[in-house]
Amino acid sequence: MKEVNEQTVEKKSLNFLEEIIESDLASGKCDGVLTRFPPEPNGYLHIGHAKSICLNFGLAKKYGGKTNLRFDDTNPVKEDVEYVDSIKEDIKWLGFEWAGEHYASDYFDQLYEWACQLIRKGLAYVDDQSQEEIRKNRGTVSEPGVDSPYRNRSVEENLELFQAMKDGKFKDGEKVLRAKIDMAHPNMMFRDPLMYRIVHAHHHRTGNKWCIYPMYDYAHGQSDSLEHITHSICTLEFDVHRPLYDWFIEKLGIFPSHQYEFARLNLTYTVMSKRKLLELVRNNFVSGWDDPRMPTICGIRRRGYTPESIRMFAEKVGVAKRDNVIDLSLLEWCVREDLNKRSNRYMAVLDTVRLVITNWEEGKVEECYGNVNPENPEAGKRVIPFSRELYIDRNDFMEEPPKKYFRLKPGGEVRLKYSYIIKCEEVVKDENGNIVEIRCTYDPDSKPGGEVWRTVKGNIHWVPVDRAKKIEVRLFDRLFTEPFMGSIPEGKDYKEYLNPESLVVKTAYAEPALMEDRSGIAVQFERVGYFVMDKDSTPENPVFNKTVSLKDGFVKK
Repeated sequence: MKEVNEQTVEKKSLNFLEEIIESDLASGKCDGVLTRFPPEPNGYLHIGHAKSICLNFGLAKKYGGKTNLRFDDTNPVKEDVEYVDSIKEDIKWLGFEWAGEHYASDYFDQLYEWACQLIRKGLAYVDDQSQEEIRKNRGTVSEPGVDSPYRNRSVEENLELFQAMKDGKFKDGEKVLRAKIDMAHPNMMFRDPLMYRIVHAHHHRTGNKWCIYPMYDYAHGQSDSLEHITHSICTLEFDVHRPLYDWFIEKLGIFPSHQYEFARLNLTYTVMSKRKLLELVRNNFVSGWDDPRMPTICGIRRRGYTPESIRMFAEKVGVAKRDNVIDLSLLEWCVREDLNKRSNRYMAVLDTVRLVITNWEEGKVEECYGNVNPENPEAGKRVIPFSRELYIDRNDFMEEPPKKYFRLKPGGEVRLKYSYIIKCEEVVKDENGNIVEIRCTYDPDSKPGGEVWRTVKGNIHWVPVDRAKKIEVRLFDRLFTEPFMGSIPEGKDYKEYLNPESLVVKTAYAEPALMEDRSGIAVQFERVGYFVMDKDSTPENPVFNKTVSLKDGFVKK
């Protein structure tokens, strides 16, 4: 009985795609699993694509299968090798390797031959109507469409015209090839959908060989079939396309790939429309596709997010059949969870005020020791020089503190991390009343490792003035002030909600050991957050990007 219950629990833990795959394998419908990730190389991948990548590659791996990478390069006007290269880099960074690298353009000759085959069967025709006329004559959900006046051309005429289209004898938009199905079909996708359009443009792989290019709905299913994809997994907006996907495969009598849909990722405080992201880049609202505020994979990589955290996020989001909105805080939690275990620790002060220990000998420097990573004892300890003059964070001192304030205050004591307990004796201000120096005394017997251990409630970070490394920190926050919840408020422009404080640049000071870090991932600035060195860094000006705070500190502006 116990064994049956365990099997039941295991069965319930499967998502609906896993149930489909297991059923297909058990029934013999397929003897292995081959999925594909089919991006169009017209932009950079974003976090939504990352979920799809993790799903396609993850399912194939779970069931001993493979995943192809296929570029849907059927629109030469918008596509570029730059995007192809970036997509491959992103997939590898996420930790996945594809079995075969393919392009829809690999299949242009076969797709053309299949189109001719459909013409011969009376299932496709060349239409001379303009794009506007075709759109107008499709009808509505409640009204049938109107047949094209060119719908009943003979097979011979259609073949001749289609060949002429291929030979470049017509201008862009002058003719199209349409499937001949049913202009009154309740699914509007079946109302004689376009199969080919004329585009006189240079293609990044085929050059000027072609001037006709297949539409997505015609190319996609046949490309899957040519590769013998067993489970073609895409997002939910393509569910109305599935019957057409099946129609082409059935009429051509080719390998029966099949499409399955899952809910796309909608993330709060984020837009993931390629059009909107491109607008942000072109209008200089961000510094580029890899701006750390962007939801692009190259952007979050530059911000210090790890591939492990993205895979963890994809797993926690799960696979749903209905669209929903995921709070950005879940992604940030996954990043913290991963970095907390692996990040090295250092102290850095972002808003400095000078602290002078008046009973410390001038010129004396002493070594203090801190764990490089408390989560990994094997990482050892780092040396932190301690001297008479230090920087502390201005937020760690208050002249008139509220109750239960345990940081530094006049007459109060705190411990400087890894070192001594100090007591505030005096505050020095400039002519405008701003604090410029805090003078303290230290307790020589309070250093960790001494014979007597004395506790105080406050424990603050610091760096030595004379040995600290000056760094630039870029404090990134959410790009938008509104969560959007999957859509922009009606009548509003999403750019109205750009967060003016999504980037704040500061000069900070860090302990010298930071510059020797070779971990390759974001480090933790103790009591502040996680930061990663940016590509803009130079030996003279190290730059660190804020990856994420130690806890969710976002305040809606």
